[in-house]
Amino acid sequence: MSAAGMKIEGPSVEGVINEAEVYNRLLPLDGAHIIELGCGAAMHTRAIAESGRPAAILACEVDTIQHEKNLAITDLPTVTFCHGGAEAIPAEDASADIVMMFKSLHHVPLDAMNQAMQEIRRVLKPGGLAYISEPVYAGDFNEVLRLFHDEKAVREAAFASVRRAVEQGTLELAGQHFFNTANHFTDFADFERKVIGVTHTEHRLNPELLQTVREKFECFMGSEGAHFVMPIRVDLLRRPC
Repeated sequence: MSAAGMKIEGPSVEGVINEAEVYNRLLPLDGAHIIELGCGAAMHTRAIAESGRPAAILACEVDTIQHEKNLAITDLPTVTFCHGGAEAIPAEDASADIVMMFKSLHHVPLDAMNQAMQEIRRVLKPGGLAYISEPVYAGDFNEVLRLFHDEKAVREAAFASVRRAVEQGTLELAGQHFFNTANHFTDFADFERKVIGVTHTEHRLNPELLQTVREKFECFMGSEGAHFVMPIRVDLLRRPC
């Protein structure tokens, strides 16, 4: 089934917005037991936990360096941080009301993406929802990123794994939504720290490539930094009852 062939329920989200507006509208967070896969630096984890809505969040991260940093977080009592990937979720069967992935499915190894979909089904309660947001391969930010880290193939593979899960009945499509979100960097050093220097992916840029990336990035610099609009697709999936 192609993207166009997938059933879309409900209106798409338009405009440049904070993603919290999207998941707060789409998900029944009140009292929910949530599993977040690929929580990274726990930005979304914190926002959701501090809202006071969910009962508990199990925040999983496969990057050991980032996970060790997350373990030092002590002010989120409803959050448990654990080390693990989407293809082997460290949780009991049917233990989650909601599974969330923020731009992390395309980081799952290609040969493990189908297993990740099976794992999401396993940990969800019948009728439970999986919220999977992925960057669309388009936009100015992508033009900078692809100079040293072209994600076209992995993003296509991530969507293909979602499509297969729907086609095979592993999960049902509850809706597909598109929106734009903002990505801001104060300068190239900020971009280098947040994007090139991430620990979950090793980027080795020689001086010539680094200069090429810098020049491309600086095309988007203004007096208040570089502002990018990032198109995002959300696949909202449901475990069949």
